[in-house]
Amino acid sequence: GPNSGCFSPWRALLLPTSLRCGKLPSPRSRPGPSHRLSPSPSGDAPKLVIIGRDGVLNQYKEEHIKSPEEFEPIPGALEAVSRMCHAGFHVVMATNQPGLGQGVLDMTTLNAVHLHMNQLLQRMGGRIDGVFLCPHTPAEQCECRKPAPGLLKLIGERFGTDLADVAVVGDTVRDLQAAQAAGCEPHLLLTGRSQDLPQAQAEHMVS
Repeated sequence: GPNSGCFSPWRALLLPTSLRCGKLPSPRSRPGPSHRLSPSPSGDAPKLVIIGRDGVLNQYKEEHIKSPEEFEPIPGALEAVSRMCHAGFHVVMATNQPGLGQGVLDMTTLNAVHLHMNQLLQRMGGRIDGVFLCPHTPAEQCECRKPAPGLLKLIGERFGTDLADVAVVGDTVRDLQAAQAAGCEPHLLLTGRSQDLPQAQAEHMVS
């Protein structure tokens, strides 16, 4: 549809709409660590982009990422996030982490992975402004595991943002389904689990 898109790997990222064709909004200074995501004095909600983690920011691994050393950025991904930050967008992560529910991951390890992730981003002037995760296994049939829209709706509520104005970037069908169910703009990256997807099939998925 007109509000969805199919994108090649991050190095050719054309998201969001205001970043298309290289027309960047005027850069602004990046918020410091103490910055709080609150509406601006004019009452405008923050501009958000919601991204997945595995297969979007870092290389996807079937066995889960169980240490910071296993976090391997996809070429161009950190740069793309930094570019969006400098363009005035807040980048928020929504990620399924069933390893927590399965007992193969704990929050201490996951926090260490995300600290490492943000340290890599900070070197490039970027940041993730929030990590929202689902710890449940598919068998638990929760409302927050993508393709359910629970995580995305929670992000919209926390940041006071109309999800119709928010782009969701993922590498799987369930990312697209969650975005559509939440009323967001779905965008498919041809990375991670979709890196070998034929272009025609990818375009059909987001049409």
